Amino acid sequence: MESFKTIATFNFAHETVVLKHLLEQEEIPYFFENEIMLSVVPFYNSALGGIKLKVHPNDFEQVQEILDNLNNPLKIV
Repeated sequence: MESFKTIATFNFAHETVVLKHLLEQEEIPYFFENEIMLSVVPFYNSALGGIKLKVHPNDFEQVQEILDNLNNPLKIV
């Protein structure tokens, strides 16, 4: 896990729920640093720097694509 790098940061645990599902669906190894601490003591958010999504550098491109799609869900046809 030492080689895992931060690719995104979130302020609240509920922001990570859908992303967890998408990453697991793609079988991408990941972990959220500070997730449990901030779900117990949300006031530590500023001190800890939020919930950090950590992924292996080899998966950066694929995870970035997932994040981009997640941030732009509206598709008008």
